[in-house]
Amino acid sequence: AKKATERKTGAAFPSPFKFQRYGKSGIEVSEIFAKTAQHIDDIAVIRSMQAQVPNHEPSLMLMNCGDSIQARPSMGAWLTYGLGSENQNLPGFVAMCPGGMPIKGAENWQSAFLPGAFQGTYVDSRHEDVDKLIENIRSPHADTRVQMKQLDLLRRINLAHQRERSDPRLEARIQSFELAFRMQSEATDAFDVSREPQHIRDLYGNGVHGRQTLIARRLLERGVRMVQLWHGAGQPWDNHADIESNHRKLAGEIDQPIAALLHDLKQRGMLDDTLVLWGGEFGRTPSVELAGGKSKLGRDHNHYGFSVWMAGGGIKGGTVHGSTDEFGFAAQDNPTSIHDLHATILHLLGIDHEHLTYRYAGRDFRLTDVYGDVITPVVA
Repeated sequence: AKKATERKTGAAFPSPFKFQRYGKSGIEVSEIFAKTAQHIDDIAVIRSMQAQVPNHEPSLMLMNCGDSIQARPSMGAWLTYGLGSENQNLPGFVAMCPGGMPIKGAENWQSAFLPGAFQGTYVDSRHEDVDKLIENIRSPHADTRVQMKQLDLLRRINLAHQRERSDPRLEARIQSFELAFRMQSEATDAFDVSREPQHIRDLYGNGVHGRQTLIARRLLERGVRMVQLWHGAGQPWDNHADIESNHRKLAGEIDQPIAALLHDLKQRGMLDDTLVLWGGEFGRTPSVELAGGKSKLGRDHNHYGFSVWMAGGGIKGGTVHGSTDEFGFAAQDNPTSIHDLHATILHLLGIDHEHLTYRYAGRDFRLTDVYGDVITPVVA
C-alpha cells in the first residue's frame, strides 16, 4: 500500500553521516553519536517503532500519554501513581526543558484524571542559579518557624473550604503548598551541580545539556521517580531543511552528556535499577523534502518507522529489535507500537501494564489503553 508523507518529498536522500560498528555487539551507530556509541553494549535499539500520524502534537501525546487524541495522564504521572516517590521533599516527577516549554507544553507531563499530586514539575534548566531554576524556593521575608505557622493556617482554611466542596484539585493544591515548603532545603541541594567534584562536571561537559543531565542523576539519587529531559523549547530536531549541519550541531550538544550519564550511573551501581529511554515522537523520511518543488536538503516527518533506544533497568544490552524496509521508511520486521514500548517500560519497572488502572468516568483506564505487548527480546 502506498504511504503518504505529510509534505511533498522527492528522491531518496542518503544519510550525510558515516556509520560504523561498535562494541562486542557490533551495532552500527552514527558518527554524530560517537561517545554514546561507546556504551552500545548496554543499549537496546528498537528500529521498528511506529506512531499513528505525522504531526508533532498528537504524536507527542501518544508518546508521553499513550493517546494521541484524548487528554490522558502522562507516563510519569502513571509511574508516580503506581510506584510512589522515594523522597517526600522533592516532586516524584520532574520535567526539564531549557529555554521554555516544548510543543504542547505542560500537557506532556499532565496528570489528567489522576490526582494532581502526580503531575510533572517543570523546571527551565537554562538557569544556573537555584533561585531562578525553582522560583520562590526561598522566602525573602519569613523564616522556617513563621512559614510553618503560615502553612498550618493555610491548611486549616483550605480544609474548611474543602469540606463544603468535593474537588480533588483542592487536595492537590494543599499537597503542593506543603511540598513547596519541604523542597526549600532538599531542592537547593539537588539542583546545585557545583557540589559535584570537578571531574564529574567535566565528564558531563559544559553547557545546559551537560548541567541538566547531571541534575537528572542527582534527582534520581535522591529518589525522584521519573526525570524527563527535553532538548529545548519548541522542536529543535524538526529539521525540514539543512538537516546535516543542524543534526550535527544538536547531536554535539547531547552526545557527551548522554554518554556521561550512562557511565556515571554504571559506576555508581545505579544503572541496574534506572531505565534510560532516548528518542522522539517519530522519525524523518528517507527521501528529501521538497518546499515549493525545491529541496533544502531536509526531511519530512515520518511516523511509519523510526528508532528509540533504552539502557539499564533490566534491558538486554547490545541488542537490536525490529527493522525498517531497505529504504528506512516503514517498519517491516517486528513493528512496534508506542503501547508496546509503554508496556515494556512498565514491565521493566515491575508493573503489569494491564493491572495498573485508574477508574474514571465509569471505566478502568491504563497507560496502554487496551493494547500493548511487552517487547520480550530486549528484556534481560
